[in-house]
Amino acid sequence: MAERGHRFHASLLREYDMRGVWGETLGLRDAWAVGRSFAECVRGNGGSCVAVARDGRLSSPALENALVDGLRDGGITVQRIGIAPTPLLYYAVASSEQVHGGIEVTGSHNPKQHNGFKMDLGGQPFFGQHIVELGRIARTGGWRQGLERGGLCEIDLSEAYVARILHALDGIDPARLERLRIGWDAGNGAAGPLIERLVQHVPGRHTLFYTTVDGNFPNHHPDPTEVENLGDLIAAVAAGKIDFGFAFDGDGDRLGVVDGRGRVLWGDQILLILAQDLLRTRPGARIMADVKSSQVLFDTIAAAGGHALMAPTGHSLIKSGMKQTGAVLAGEMTGHLFFADDYYGYDDALYGALRLLAACARSGQSLTAWRDAMPETHATPDLRFAVPGHDPVEVVAAIIAALRADHVPFDTTDGARVTTPDGWWLLRASNTQALLTARAESLTAAGLERLLAGLDARLAAVGVRR
Repeated sequence: MAERGHRFHASLLREYDMRGVWGETLGLRDAWAVGRSFAECVRGNGGSCVAVARDGRLSSPALENALVDGLRDGGITVQRIGIAPTPLLYYAVASSEQVHGGIEVTGSHNPKQHNGFKMDLGGQPFFGQHIVELGRIARTGGWRQGLERGGLCEIDLSEAYVARILHALDGIDPARLERLRIGWDAGNGAAGPLIERLVQHVPGRHTLFYTTVDGNFPNHHPDPTEVENLGDLIAAVAAGKIDFGFAFDGDGDRLGVVDGRGRVLWGDQILLILAQDLLRTRPGARIMADVKSSQVLFDTIAAAGGHALMAPTGHSLIKSGMKQTGAVLAGEMTGHLFFADDYYGYDDALYGALRLLAACARSGQSLTAWRDAMPETHATPDLRFAVPGHDPVEVVAAIIAALRADHVPFDTTDGARVTTPDGWWLLRASNTQALLTARAESLTAAGLERLLAGLDARLAAVGVRR
């Protein structure tokens, strides 16, 4: 492709990564420009080799080819991994000093016609101002000329990656796992083939769902944060075929869990189990959770002797926050789980599933028993709503100013999280759309109603309705 400036569609440049709609806001020229501009970032960081992988979406092969061309035109050697989940792409960078960055072509959990890019530069998340800078490089055509075209090699890291994540089960008596009946739902996403390989090495009886990669997602959409996508695991539990199940998103970095009663364990509940397991051997460890997480999680970490840290929502923000604070474990409501105690610090759903198995084996408790022990709360899902005629960021700022004026206790980690005797409510501006996002939690149904009424009163005071 000719080397001249390229302007991305404004919606493609997101806070955490780059995402668009194939054929509408995202095309081959965009993919080439991502590669060509990322090459400048890699070279500026002293690197020369980038790993590239893709998910199973129908548009991913063409986008990957254009991306690789852009990288090579920028003088970068490309290590091509093929279809692989994002954690394997991160592993390619983290495990080799000869690989200086990575790009996954993926639409993650989004609708099948969507696609995009997740990037890693030198083992660090590439987001926020880095993506802004990449857009500037492309727009101005700030590409070095006269470069020798970069090389290309193909490599299969599946065996090495599986061997690495199996260390999560080190020290676990196989007899504690052999009796388990475990379901694995890949949702026809990129993690499927690795799950097939992984379970051959994990004790127990395994039932696999939809491990064939298929970008049409013919069985259900690969997003384990939506209950309807967990229906096959829930039905298998109800039929007595499995004891519990794991589910994965399209690029294998989000984990969903269904227990022995068919209940969904959300991201903060999964993290609660992992945190208590970790703190038995690492008292005082710093553990991070996103601002949407239950207060039960933060209180349990503190009671178990850990240091609970609150982080803004977003996988890239949490990875960055872990490095800044020294947190060794983190998670968010979306099922992204991050491990830095005996791993590389990135989000990996397959490794997370093994760590959860290990936690249960060490404690002698089933997932169902862990879930039974958790306090029941009344909480809303994410409440996302538009505010026509208003800027969501300005709405949040106005409410924060009013809270301060009224001397109301609240946290500004990401928007405003207000604590009252009834529980807490959160209001923040979405990082990806012109929307407000709200969430609330109480120990009682009546308390939840009062929290939402308080939130609505704050919104009404600045001329907004939910």
